[in-house]
Amino acid sequence: MVRPGTLSDVTTPWSPRRRWGALALCTAGWWLALAPAIDLVRPSRPALSTEIDAALQGPLAASDEERRRNPEWMLMAELYSVLSWSNAALANPERAPALLARIDEAIEATLAFEAEHGPLALLLPYGRTQPFRDPAGRSLFVDGEVAMMLAARLSVAEHPRFAAELDARVEAIEGSLRRGPVASGESYPDECWTFCNTTALAALVLADRVRGTDHRPLVDAWLEAAKRSLLDRDTGLLVSSYTWEGRHLDGPEGSSIFMVAHNLLLLDPAFAREQYQRARDALVRGAFGFGWAREWPPGAAVRQDVDSGLVVPGLGASPGASGLALLGAAAFGDTDTQDALLRSMELAAVPTRDEDARWYRAAGRIGNAVTSYALHFGPLWEVRT
Repeated sequence: MVRPGTLSDVTTPWSPRRRWGALALCTAGWWLALAPAIDLVRPSRPALSTEIDAALQGPLAASDEERRRNPEWMLMAELYSVLSWSNAALANPERAPALLARIDEAIEATLAFEAEHGPLALLLPYGRTQPFRDPAGRSLFVDGEVAMMLAARLSVAEHPRFAAELDARVEAIEGSLRRGPVASGESYPDECWTFCNTTALAALVLADRVRGTDHRPLVDAWLEAAKRSLLDRDTGLLVSSYTWEGRHLDGPEGSSIFMVAHNLLLLDPAFAREQYQRARDALVRGAFGFGWAREWPPGAAVRQDVDSGLVVPGLGASPGASGLALLGAAAFGDTDTQDALLRSMELAAVPTRDEDARWYRAAGRIGNAVTSYALHFGPLWEVRT
């Protein structure tokens, strides 16, 4: 007979439920302790933005190999870098000459690549397999992102040749939007994206500021069509892609909607805030001080693609959605979400140092460019009267 209090009592096996409960408590305690520890070792936001900027010009500089792997991401990385540096130049005029040199180099490289290989070379290969519905045969993805780069650069200082290039891109964007049955332009043949259409429209607003033009009627026409026919019935979020005639293709995506909401701040601030709030509620998740964003709303079919990146099983966390949620949080002053996402990057995105540069190896060049832009967000998007 075993008497109470003997070793046999202490070593009685736990039930599976108790073992899992203990493991969960230990894990929760570890995560709760880890979050403040990460805050202690993570650089301040100004220091982090400076170090990532250095990486974008050094270890993460563009390469021909990277362009071949994904030309879309290369154009987007240049866009977010230019937006980041333009904001930094506006916020710190004493740094403007050095930053303008970086901006000009990025724009010149983009224009040279397009001139040598053609604008469709900046698309994924399927963009060249069939004709566009719009007879002009142009991609709003390319024209919109190049126009935004040029308008951001001209917001810092004049540049006659870039001004002429911006005027040409604006004309192309105007034509795409006016010819579209739902006031939208194609990014790929018979494929429109809210990401690209709102980027092009935001570029028009920035162009209006620096060129003295007025594209408000085009902006209002797109907003009217979008609110009427491009909202997802279940979430109230803008769908990510649709045909030239407005038939929905893909529903809301985390890798799209946060950039869309950010763009909408220049077009319709109230609608922008509503879309960000809905996106945050549907897609942003967190635990123990760490945050992530889902690519798809709950209940939607889950799949992985070039935009989402590798989706983490169970959590549904998407690198693409999480990176752009960081930008959304910065644009809407959501510091709690921004801090939670930065903690997750510090934990899981492989922070790396090289002399004065610091970057997140797992995020690649585009992810680091988005992070830099989020950390510098502000001056370009300020409402000017």
